[in-house]
Amino acid sequence: SDMIAKLEKEAEEEATEKSYCDEELAKTEAKKGELDDDLAKMTSKIDQAAAKAADLRAQVQELGAALAKLMKEQAEMDSLRAATHEDFVKAKADLDLGLNGVRKALGVLRDYYGGGAALVQDAASFSALMQQPAAPEKHAAASGAGSSILGILEVVE
Repeated sequence: SDMIAKLEKEAEEEATEKSYCDEELAKTEAKKGELDDDLAKMTSKIDQAAAKAADLRAQVQELGAALAKLMKEQAEMDSLRAATHEDFVKAKADLDLGLNGVRKALGVLRDYYGGGAALVQDAASFSALMQQPAAPEKHAAASGAGSSILGILEVVE
């Protein structure tokens, strides 16, 4: 009977210990499942972040290449602008000189076709001082050609 009580007691202790171990094992497995799920989620996030980082690196390379191309084109345009400006500065003096010549020609032609008779002296008022020979035939300005020439020069100006 002592032996039976002892065996029953040991069986009860073992059953208690087994239920405790089973309970702890279940808790541990549940916790392990949660941690495995968390690990899978984190691994997925890491993979997504790595893919995004690789994508961003590729975009940075593309943008860097595009920026380098733009900088090269900008430098070419700047040098072209500088060369064009140098040509302009060289030609500007000639252009100004030509424009001044056209303006002078316009003035002379306007005087000639518009009122060139101002150079001819009035015989009545001047005859008291000097005796003029007979006035030669006057040269008449061709009005049609004059207006055409003036029109062309005004367009040039």
